[in-house]
Amino acid sequence: MKKISIMVPCYNEEENVEPLSKAIIEMFAKDLPQYDYEIVFIDNDSSDTTRVRLRRLCEGNLRIKAIFNAKNFGQFNSPYYGILQTTGDCTIPVCADFQDPIEMIPELVHKWEEGYKIVCAVKTRSKENPVMYWLRSVYYRTIKKMSSTEQIEQFTGFGLYDRSFVQVLRDLKDPIPFIRGIVGELGYKRTEIEYEQPQRRAGKTHNNFYTLYDAAMLSFTSYTKIGLRLATFIGAVTAVISVIIAIVYLVLKLLYWNRFSAGMAPLVILVCIFGSLILIFLGLMGEYILSINQRVMNRPLVIEEERLNFDIGTPQEEEMAKENTDVHNR
Repeated sequence: MKKISIMVPCYNEEENVEPLSKAIIEMFAKDLPQYDYEIVFIDNDSSDTTRVRLRRLCEGNLRIKAIFNAKNFGQFNSPYYGILQTTGDCTIPVCADFQDPIEMIPELVHKWEEGYKIVCAVKTRSKENPVMYWLRSVYYRTIKKMSSTEQIEQFTGFGLYDRSFVQVLRDLKDPIPFIRGIVGELGYKRTEIEYEQPQRRAGKTHNNFYTLYDAAMLSFTSYTKIGLRLATFIGAVTAVISVIIAIVYLVLKLLYWNRFSAGMAPLVILVCIFGSLILIFLGLMGEYILSINQRVMNRPLVIEEERLNFDIGTPQEEEMAKENTDVHNR
């Protein structure tokens, strides 16, 4: 019997973890009864009652497992680490807020059974804030045009990953992983399924300007060279323009020494322009250096505080282990 792993990253999702686990269990019983499954929650140091509820879920169902991080390790490291801890023949990451539709899982599995190692769920519409959706669309298109590797528009990580690709992720050992880029860069044969993203079921989003900026900069510095190239090209162009302006001013001053008054305005304008350009590109290069520094330090993705039900097999796994032991004894 093939096993499907559902990985759910969560942070302050006390209103969602129990309804989500119930919906997943009912979905498997109704639509995928021929598969075994596990649900792996990874909690990123929630400050509400999420962990209390996860303990209760793990006590009631051995197929539900939980990892408690020692602290909040960010929006990328924790889900990526959770994927690496799954044991199924394929892994499906699902957001805890129901914005990744559970009813799509059978369709993802069907495509997997057709031979695709990766099945990406791509948003075509969203019930979120239309302005935010438009800004995300602009961001995806921009990164796709600037990137030196393939990028998947409107792909947030929701999809299905075959066990062989999960092993690629394990071997990658990237301390600051960006799963959306890795799928396009290193992924196997894949297909895409379109869907409309529903609204968050309960609670409020944890995304803010800083987290969105962090995501944009991680993809920008990991998969594009245009930032550093722009600094070189614009620096060269402005240097040429500056030399031409300087020569023109010098010639005019020599020809019309008493009548030509340059004044301070051109000098102030040029200083402001060049100063702002220098600051912009210093900041941009700083982002690249920060990305390099984090990779060189090679710190662990997360530090676990506790894990539940990982040392306990499901009833099916225990039965298989018993059968294997009986065969060995014979």
